Amino acid sequence: MKLSTKGRYGLKAMFELALHYGEGPTPLKNIADSQDISEHYLEQLIAVLRKSGLVNSVRGAQGGYLLNDSPKNITVGNVIRALEGDIAPADCVLENEEVNCDKLNYCVTKTIWMKIRDSINDVIDSITLQDMVDEHKEKNEGQGYMYYI
Repeated sequence: MKLSTKGRYGLKAMFELALHYGEGPTPLKNIADSQDISEHYLEQLIAVLRKSGLVNSVRGAQGGYLLNDSPKNITVGNVIRALEGDIAPADCVLENEEVNCDKLNYCVTKTIWMKIRDSINDVIDSITLQDMVDEHKEKNEGQGYMYYI
């Protein structure tokens, strides 16, 4: 199972908004430049994130995008599901979908797919955008300028 660029780039965009949370709207161009994402593609992703209620837009010269909630309240799972839909390794274990399978009652592999689905969901629901920001700051601590005299 592999996430598409929608999920990967959308999470990068949301991370960028979380990084600048509380500083006002972030222009789309800044997000695109900082995360090396096509601005045109980013417009499409932001539209989906906006429709799902994760981001708000501000019009005007000083406009851009903001998180709709604190980074500590938005999980990686919220972002990925908004862009990709439910996460599952097989169609038969998609949540909220009826399955028409003749072997459903005695399928041995379904329990495996359910465990994989649940494990993935547990991980992506346990990581917030704030966790990502904190990890980024920790990894980049001391990466400022070095002055030699």
